[in-house]
Amino acid sequence: MEKDTIDEKQAVSDAEEMRILEENNIALTKAMRIIGGKWKLLLLNSIRRDCPARFGELRKKMQDITHATLTAQLKELESDGIIERKAYPEVPPRVEYKLTPLGITLVPVIEALCAWGEGYPDK
Repeated sequence: MEKDTIDEKQAVSDAEEMRILEENNIALTKAMRIIGGKWKLLLLNSIRRDCPARFGELRKKMQDITHATLTAQLKELESDGIIERKAYPEVPPRVEYKLTPLGITLVPVIEALCAWGEGYPDK
């Protein structure tokens, strides 16, 4: 009988652990929805380094990205409040991107990922 009590406590403990794991995954899933994918972190790092960054400069730095994909990724980052876009009424048109205050909070994350990548052994 006492063994059943221990198992019930363990089951509660496992359920609590699962709840915590799910909550952490929800937060990570949210973050990955916003900054995940092949291009977003690279774009954010480029904008962070060359702020403000122009569309053409970003395109030159990431030669493998298509015009449509670059546009879509920038629009998503803008709609999520991570970057802001400023268009100047000039000919030819000039558009610049910079990090918003929310986007600036990602700078330590980006820097940590860069440092981790620099320290990762080449294979």
